[in-house]
Order: sequence, then C-alpha cells, then structure tokens
Amino acid sequence: MPYVLGILKVEDFTKWKSAYDIEDGVALRKAGKMKSYQIFHSEDDPNKIVHLSQWDNMDDAKKFLQSDELQKANQQSGVIEMDDVYFLEEVEKTSV
Repeated sequence: MPYVLGILKVEDFTKWKSAYDIEDGVALRKAGKMKSYQIFHSEDDPNKIVHLSQWDNMDDAKKFLQSDELQKANQQSGVIEMDDVYFLEEVEKTSV
C-alpha cells in the first residue's frame, strides 16, 4: 500500500487545521483520491506538522501533490514550507 509522508511548517496550526477540515478541503482530498490520513505535530512546535496519507497507487499521490489546487490550498491555509516529502511503500504491518 502506498503512503506519502510530508513534513511541513505552517503559520498557525489552528488556522491550518480549520482550512484542512472545511468542505472544500475534504472535496479536494476526495478528488485527489486520498484514502486516509493521519496528522501529527511536534511536541516542541505545534506549527510543525507531519502528515501521513494512504493511497491506492503512487501515481495518484504524486499527481495530487503536484496539483495547482493543492498548491493554492496550501498557500491559503498558511503553509510556510514543505520540509520533506517521502513516497513510501508499506513493507509490513503488524500489531504487537
């Protein structure tokens, strides 16, 4: 299963999360074919976010991340920078 892990810096987590949760944000992710996501933020800096998303295929993920719509949404929500983006393939998943 493909995943994308993105590390980003935002102006204000609350502002960013509000923009992420609005109907347009949900519609953007659905149109981009994102399956699920998890959001984390740094204990030391709540404006440093780690975003892990799951996809059916890596081509959809890459297309979404390069889309003008996502770039516009990021700018409007206060994303300052994308520090790192990793395209990952799941090797193993288990419970301990």
